[in-house]
Amino acid sequence: MHMKNWNLADEELTKAVRASFQGADSDRMQLVFDSLVRHLHGFIRETEITEEEWLAGIDFLTRAGHITDDKRQEFVLLSDILGVSMLVIGMNNRKPTRATESTVFGPFFVPGSPRYENGDDLGKGAPGTPCIVRGLVSSTAGHPLVGARVDVWQADEDGMYDVQYAHLSEPRGRGHLFTERDGRFWFRTIRPEAYPIPTDGPAGDLLRASGREAMRPAHIHFRIEARGFETLITHVFAAGDPFLDSDAVFGVKRSLVAPFVESELDGETVAELDFEFVLVPS
Repeated sequence: MHMKNWNLADEELTKAVRASFQGADSDRMQLVFDSLVRHLHGFIRETEITEEEWLAGIDFLTRAGHITDDKRQEFVLLSDILGVSMLVIGMNNRKPTRATESTVFGPFFVPGSPRYENGDDLGKGAPGTPCIVRGLVSSTAGHPLVGARVDVWQADEDGMYDVQYAHLSEPRGRGHLFTERDGRFWFRTIRPEAYPIPTDGPAGDLLRASGREAMRPAHIHFRIEARGFETLITHVFAAGDPFLDSDAVFGVKRSLVAPFVESELDGETVAELDFEFVLVPS
């Protein structure tokens, strides 16, 4: 559409920018960018953003890009602490009552994790209380799912993921395994502990400026895939953690909180977790 894009201001400017997307490649693209322009322009007008503030915002996003690499995703972190990740997940993962709920992916998932057999130690020497995890993967109809791939990753007792250490030569606290004929899997690792999300970048600057805590309650990440079922991305949170009510990324679901029961085994303290993951047919 031919338009005269000069001498535009205020509402006329917004109308012109919206109209510029009417020739988009798809109806969906046109809808998304029309809404984006309306809300973004509305935000600018409502808050009366100054030029200095707008440039500060551009610098903020630029710094987020610079700190992002193949081991750290600052934009995911920003999406998480703004509640956007959980909003998108909630809208796109409305599940039947029995199904396991989804939560945030997190910024430290790494594709291509090492494969383990059931019973192996995924901790690989990471510091922390020994932990035994036993899981069952089933369908909403109650049938065990055989051969489901279970990806696991977690922080150690110092609140650090393996990819945050420069000196590690191999992954630890990270790996994948497959369910047996009865839909079960089990492995050894370390008990998860609460930790702060990375605060050395723009996301941390935002939290400090807002007077917000950076803590996440103790949890283990799970990503479970099975043929014919929707992929599940979720956490299991440790019951009794003091940060369950103030998760910095708003990711806690009551149904995902479970006890890590401590007991004595061969003279040492061991935590044990049992949890059933219920997948929805695709």
